[in-house]
Amino acid sequence: MDVSIVIPVFNQVHYTRMCLDSLRNAGIPDSRIIVVDNASTDETAACLAARPQLQVIRNATNRFMAAWSQGARAAAPAGWTVILNNDVLIPQGWLEGLTSFAAQEGVDVVSPALCEGEQDYDLAAHAAQFVAKMANVKRCGRACGACFMVHRRVFDAIGYFDDDPRLGGYQDDEFFRRSRRHGFRVAFTGRSFVHHFGSITHKVIQSTMHEPNASLGDRHYYRRKLGVTWFQSRREKWLERLVSAKWRWTERLRYGCTLMSRREGGAFIWR
Repeated sequence: MDVSIVIPVFNQVHYTRMCLDSLRNAGIPDSRIIVVDNASTDETAACLAARPQLQVIRNATNRFMAAWSQGARAAAPAGWTVILNNDVLIPQGWLEGLTSFAAQEGVDVVSPALCEGEQDYDLAAHAAQFVAKMANVKRCGRACGACFMVHRRVFDAIGYFDDDPRLGGYQDDEFFRRSRRHGFRVAFTGRSFVHHFGSITHKVIQSTMHEPNASLGDRHYYRRKLGVTWFQSRREKWLERLVSAKWRWTERLRYGCTLMSRREGGAFIWR
């Protein structure tokens, strides 16, 4: 499979190590992984040095917004590039599920099904059972910034990610919007499943901003940059909630679970 995997990191070496170990256990060699280290000050450098087959890009400062594009450019020879958070755990068959779905459905940007929260369950067993049940389930028009795979033709046509620092946490949404506007197909698939602890790096960066309820991105600036009015934004959110509710109830009715979930109190909360 012609796929490279890009993982931006900023400290949180514990999560980075678990993520890399899960990739190795899933049969993904280190030689296919590009780690962009955004000036980590913990033991991240030593962790990465212990795996010499990794391709490591080290930034002198935290280039949070530029890291995705840095990694994607370094992966340029590959037909597919996966952007992966370092707080994600990968089970067996994850990549095969993404690539088979993309090939069969003609999708250009694809995310796996995802559970967020504490990883207090048997990931390997749950993922295998989940995929066996949900392999034919998809949600078109949406993807998730924690883990998504992009075909090279998308970057060739629309460029890389917007590195505008004022976008902050809206970088993924901007890229998915731009992809859809240029006619590329975006989707979630039930053929692949991952666990996401949940915005670990974002929370660390927010904690350094020394402001109560600080946000990585400026929502009003983002709307203006896209040319989206307040009314259009409200309408989009209302429609998104309506579509998400339809997906959630349809999936639960037919399969007893959903492509998106959260782990709380030892149980799956279907979303």
